[in-house]
Amino acid sequence: MKILVTGSSGTIGTRLCERLLEQGYAVAGADWEPNKWQPAVEKLTVRVDLRHEEELKKLPTDIDCVIHLAANARVYELVENPDRARDNMLTTFNALEWARKNGVKRFVFASSRETYGNSGADKYREDMVRVENCESPYTASKIAGEALVESYRRCYGMETAIVRFSNVYGMYDDSERVVPLFIRQTKKNEPLVVFGKDKSLDFTYIDDAVQGLLLIIDNFAKANGQTINLAFGEAHEILELAELIKKLMQSTSTISATASRTGEVTHYTADISKARNVLGFDPKVPFAEGVKKSVEWYAAKL
Repeated sequence: MKILVTGSSGTIGTRLCERLLEQGYAVAGADWEPNKWQPAVEKLTVRVDLRHEEELKKLPTDIDCVIHLAANARVYELVENPDRARDNMLTTFNALEWARKNGVKRFVFASSRETYGNSGADKYREDMVRVENCESPYTASKIAGEALVESYRRCYGMETAIVRFSNVYGMYDDSERVVPLFIRQTKKNEPLVVFGKDKSLDFTYIDDAVQGLLLIIDNFAKANGQTINLAFGEAHEILELAELIKKLMQSTSTISATASRTGEVTHYTADISKARNVLGFDPKVPFAEGVKKSVEWYAAKL
């Protein structure tokens, strides 16, 4: 089986490509950025801007499955620059059309816990997404992507799976996402700002997230037509994260909390029973252990 990973230079994409190669899969990557982390992944990555249909002609066509991870993924950045949400919708459409025209039978779409909005549930099942709870342009781009994927399954017989990730962290990320940001700031003893005093989210260690994708690839007959939460299944406050990283980094950084930013989900715990039942998904890395692993990785690599 040959697998195309879009967004192969990103956090999940890099780790997924590594694991696929370890397991003997043929892999092609697609990204508009070079892979700064892994030369082996960079070597198999095609430089392509998925917003432009003509660019997709650069991609190999002997593909059995697409894992579509490529996206502009920072929620608040898309509040400030909503045209980046349009890019997400366009790249998803182009990737689906390319797959249809080239006879690619399987397509996995990376969606987000942001699709659930702020409806106040204790835990979120996959059937709880509502358009009226859409908080941001980023959320809209993911709901639209899910709808496109479902339409291609129904109209063209494509086998598809949708995964909703939540706060994937651990390695291969030097962005402004909260875990690498706090690690950088505590290293310099800079102040940490938490947006949302009681904000709590379901943090997913990178290896657990990637294991979920590998289980989908291995069990596609069961995953076909399904939308599945991939997370750890418990929430932790951002304040708790800040305090833990500060302690692990032996930092003198101050921690302050302010209001949550426009467009962001403020409380989320995933119901992962479907992932357990359909895929045998069993996340292994709890929050405190994962944050410790992250701090150690960044200390060694950056």
